[in-house]
Amino acid sequence: MRQRQDEKTRHGEDIQAEVALLMRVAAEEMDAFEALYRLYSPRLQRFIRGMTKQLNLVEEIIDDTMMVVWRKAYTFNHTAKVSTWIFAIAYRQSLKSLRGIDEAVEFDQDEHGGSTTAGPDDELQQQELRRHLDDAMKLLSAEQRAVIELTYYFGYGCREIADIVDCPVDTVKTRMFYARRKLKAALASRREAI
Repeated sequence: MRQRQDEKTRHGEDIQAEVALLMRVAAEEMDAFEALYRLYSPRLQRFIRGMTKQLNLVEEIIDDTMMVVWRKAYTFNHTAKVSTWIFAIAYRQSLKSLRGIDEAVEFDQDEHGGSTTAGPDDELQQQELRRHLDDAMKLLSAEQRAVIELTYYFGYGCREIADIVDCPVDTVKTRMFYARRKLKAALASRREAI
Protein backbone atom coordinates (compact mmCIF):
# COMPACT_ATOMS: atom_id res chain seq x y z
CA MET A 1 0.00 0.00 0.00
CA ARG A 2 2.81 2.37 0.95
CA GLN A 3 4.69 1.57 -2.26
CA ARG A 4 1.63 2.36 -4.39
CA GLN A 5 1.22 5.71 -2.62
CA ASP A 6 4.91 6.51 -3.19
CA GLU A 7 4.53 5.68 -6.90
CA LYS A 8 1.50 7.98 -7.17
CA THR A 9 3.43 10.76 -5.45
CA ARG A 10 6.41 10.33 -7.80
CA HIS A 11 4.07 10.24 -10.82
CA GLY A 12 2.41 13.46 -9.67
CA GLU A 13 5.81 15.07 -9.21
CA ASP A 14 6.85 13.96 -12.72
CA ILE A 15 3.69 15.52 -14.17
CA GLN A 16 4.33 18.78 -12.30
CA ALA A 17 7.95 18.80 -13.45
CA GLU A 18 6.86 18.39 -17.09
CA VAL A 19 4.36 21.23 -16.75
CA ALA A 20 7.06 23.44 -15.24
CA LEU A 21 9.44 22.49 -18.06
CA LEU A 22 6.81 23.31 -20.68
CA MET A 23 6.13 26.67 -19.02
CA ARG A 24 9.84 27.42 -19.30
CA VAL A 25 9.64 26.50 -23.00
CA ALA A 26 6.71 28.92 -23.31
CA ALA A 27 9.02 31.56 -21.83
CA GLU A 28 11.41 30.71 -24.71
CA GLU A 29 14.14 29.18 -22.55
CA MET A 30 16.25 27.18 -24.99
CA ASP A 31 17.74 24.89 -22.32
CA ALA A 32 14.22 23.90 -21.23
CA PHE A 33 13.30 23.13 -24.84
CA GLU A 34 16.42 20.99 -25.25
CA ALA A 35 15.56 19.08 -22.05
CA LEU A 36 11.99 18.55 -23.24
CA TYR A 37 13.24 17.39 -26.65
CA ARG A 38 15.60 14.87 -25.03
CA LEU A 39 12.81 13.67 -22.73
CA TYR A 40 10.27 13.11 -25.51
CA SER A 41 12.38 12.18 -28.52
CA PRO A 42 12.66 8.43 -27.72
CA ARG A 43 8.94 8.09 -26.96
CA LEU A 44 7.94 10.06 -30.05
CA GLN A 45 10.29 8.03 -32.20
CA ARG A 46 8.65 4.77 -31.08
CA PHE A 47 5.15 6.18 -31.56
CA ILE A 48 5.79 7.73 -34.98
CA ARG A 49 7.62 4.64 -36.27
CA GLY A 50 4.76 2.43 -35.22
CA MET A 51 2.07 4.72 -36.54
CA THR A 52 3.53 5.73 -39.89
CA LYS A 53 5.69 2.71 -40.79
CA GLN A 54 7.74 5.27 -42.74
CA LEU A 55 11.18 5.09 -41.14
CA ASN A 56 12.56 7.75 -43.44
CA LEU A 57 10.06 10.29 -42.02
CA VAL A 58 10.48 9.70 -38.29
CA GLU A 59 13.14 12.30 -37.52
CA GLU A 60 11.45 14.90 -39.70
CA ILE A 61 8.11 14.35 -37.94
CA ILE A 62 9.78 14.55 -34.51
CA ASP A 63 11.41 17.83 -35.52
CA ASP A 64 8.12 19.18 -36.89
CA THR A 65 6.33 18.12 -33.71
CA MET A 66 8.85 19.75 -31.43
CA MET A 67 8.82 22.95 -33.51
CA VAL A 68 5.06 23.16 -32.92
CA VAL A 69 5.70 22.57 -29.22
CA TRP A 70 8.26 25.40 -29.23
CA ARG A 71 5.95 27.81 -31.05
CA LYS A 72 2.73 26.85 -29.24
CA ALA A 73 3.89 26.04 -25.68
CA TYR A 74 2.16 29.18 -24.43
CA THR A 75 -1.19 27.73 -25.58
CA PHE A 76 -0.98 24.72 -23.24
CA ASN A 77 -4.06 25.07 -21.04
CA HIS A 78 -3.52 22.35 -18.38
CA THR A 79 -6.68 20.42 -19.34
CA ALA A 80 -4.54 17.41 -20.31
CA LYS A 81 -1.14 16.05 -19.36
CA VAL A 82 1.87 17.47 -21.18
CA SER A 83 2.48 14.04 -22.73
CA THR A 84 -1.08 13.90 -24.08
CA TRP A 85 -0.67 17.37 -25.58
CA ILE A 86 2.66 16.51 -27.22
CA PHE A 87 1.46 13.15 -28.54
CA ALA A 88 -1.59 14.89 -30.03
CA ILE A 89 0.74 17.20 -31.94
CA ALA A 90 2.85 14.21 -33.07
CA TYR A 91 -0.28 12.39 -34.21
CA ARG A 92 -1.41 15.33 -36.36
CA GLN A 93 2.08 15.86 -37.77
CA SER A 94 2.29 12.14 -38.63
CA LEU A 95 -1.04 12.19 -40.46
CA LYS A 96 0.02 15.35 -42.29
CA SER A 97 3.26 13.67 -43.42
CA LEU A 98 1.46 10.52 -44.53
CA ARG A 99 -0.89 12.31 -46.91
CA GLY A 100 0.03 11.38 -50.45
CA ILE A 101 2.79 8.92 -49.55
CA ASP A 102 2.64 5.58 -51.36
CA GLU A 103 6.12 4.29 -50.58
CA ALA A 104 6.67 0.72 -49.50
CA VAL A 105 6.77 0.21 -45.76
CA GLU A 106 10.22 -0.74 -44.54
CA PHE A 107 11.07 -3.30 -41.88
CA ASP A 108 13.68 -2.07 -39.41
CA GLN A 109 15.68 -5.06 -38.24
CA ASP A 110 17.30 -3.02 -35.44
CA GLU A 111 13.92 -2.06 -34.02
CA HIS A 112 12.69 -5.65 -34.16
CA GLY A 113 15.86 -7.45 -33.11
CA GLY A 114 15.70 -10.67 -31.13
CA SER A 115 16.37 -11.34 -27.47
CA THR A 116 20.00 -11.71 -26.48
CA THR A 117 19.24 -14.49 -23.98
CA ALA A 118 17.32 -16.76 -26.35
CA GLY A 119 18.87 -19.59 -28.31
CA PRO A 120 19.20 -19.44 -32.10
CA ASP A 121 15.92 -21.30 -32.71
CA ASP A 122 14.01 -19.13 -30.22
CA GLU A 123 15.50 -16.00 -31.67
CA LEU A 124 14.56 -17.06 -35.19
CA GLN A 125 10.99 -17.78 -34.09
CA GLN A 126 10.76 -14.39 -32.37
CA GLN A 127 12.06 -12.61 -35.47
CA GLU A 128 9.55 -14.51 -37.61
CA LEU A 129 6.70 -13.59 -35.26
CA ARG A 130 7.75 -9.93 -35.25
CA ARG A 131 7.92 -9.94 -39.04
CA HIS A 132 4.41 -11.41 -39.26
CA LEU A 133 3.10 -8.87 -36.76
CA ASP A 134 4.78 -6.04 -38.65
CA ASP A 135 3.21 -7.27 -41.90
CA ALA A 136 -0.18 -7.44 -40.18
CA MET A 137 0.25 -3.90 -38.81
CA LYS A 138 0.74 -2.67 -42.38
CA LEU A 139 -2.86 -3.65 -43.10
CA LEU A 140 -4.15 -1.15 -40.55
CA SER A 141 -4.90 2.48 -41.26
CA ALA A 142 -2.62 5.08 -39.66
CA GLU A 143 -5.43 5.92 -37.23
CA GLN A 144 -5.76 2.27 -36.18
CA ARG A 145 -1.99 1.89 -35.81
CA ALA A 146 -1.93 5.00 -33.62
CA VAL A 147 -4.54 3.52 -31.28
CA ILE A 148 -2.63 0.22 -31.06
CA GLU A 149 0.69 2.01 -30.43
CA LEU A 150 -0.72 4.34 -27.79
CA THR A 151 -2.47 1.49 -25.98
CA TYR A 152 0.06 -1.32 -26.04
CA TYR A 153 3.38 0.51 -26.18
CA PHE A 154 2.63 3.65 -24.18
CA GLY A 155 -0.14 2.46 -21.86
CA TYR A 156 -2.62 5.23 -22.58
CA GLY A 157 -6.29 4.67 -21.80
CA CYS A 158 -9.19 5.37 -24.17
CA ARG A 159 -9.88 8.84 -22.74
CA GLU A 160 -6.26 9.99 -23.20
CA ILE A 161 -6.09 8.48 -26.68
CA ALA A 162 -9.31 10.31 -27.57
CA ASP A 163 -7.65 13.55 -26.47
CA ILE A 164 -4.52 12.79 -28.47
CA VAL A 165 -6.28 11.87 -31.72
CA ASP A 166 -9.08 14.41 -31.19
CA CYS A 167 -12.06 12.12 -31.48
CA PRO A 168 -14.75 10.68 -29.19
CA VAL A 169 -13.87 7.79 -26.87
CA ASP A 170 -16.30 5.55 -28.76
CA THR A 171 -14.35 6.19 -31.97
CA VAL A 172 -11.15 5.10 -30.21
CA LYS A 173 -12.90 1.91 -29.07
CA THR A 174 -14.21 1.28 -32.59
CA ARG A 175 -10.75 1.77 -34.12
CA MET A 176 -9.31 -0.61 -31.53
CA PHE A 177 -12.02 -3.21 -32.24
CA TYR A 178 -11.42 -3.17 -36.01
CA ALA A 179 -7.63 -3.04 -35.62
CA ARG A 180 -7.65 -6.11 -33.37
CA ARG A 181 -9.98 -7.92 -35.75
CA LYS A 182 -7.73 -7.17 -38.75
CA LEU A 183 -4.62 -8.22 -36.82
CA LYS A 184 -6.24 -11.45 -35.66
CA ALA A 185 -7.39 -12.33 -39.18
CA ALA A 186 -4.02 -11.49 -40.72
CA LEU A 187 -2.08 -13.51 -38.16
CA ALA A 188 -4.51 -16.44 -38.45
CA SER A 189 -4.13 -16.53 -42.24
CA ARG A 190 -0.34 -16.48 -41.86
CA ARG A 191 -0.51 -19.39 -39.43
CA GLU A 192 -2.66 -21.38 -41.87
CA ALA A 193 -0.24 -20.66 -44.70
CA ILE A 194 2.68 -22.09 -42.72
